Amino acid sequence: MEEFELREGQEFIELLKLLKVKGWVQTGGHAKIVIDDGEVKVNGKVEHRKRNKLRKGDVIEYGEHKIKIK
Repeated sequence: MEEFELREGQEFIELLKLLKVKGWVQTGGHAKIVIDDGEVKVNGKVEHRKRNKLRKGDVIEYGEHKIKIK
């Protein structure tokens, strides 16, 4: 499993921003589509909130990708 470390002083990262930062999607629009279509899981559950605040310990899954927030 891959890990994503929040920057110092950063409490969270929004789900759609994480997908873009990791390069799993090409654009914010693409991120919105895959989230709306139920293709993304957070902590094992399908997540439909695009701006869900991901915090330390959260595990995100999209396709073959799996990442834990540190």
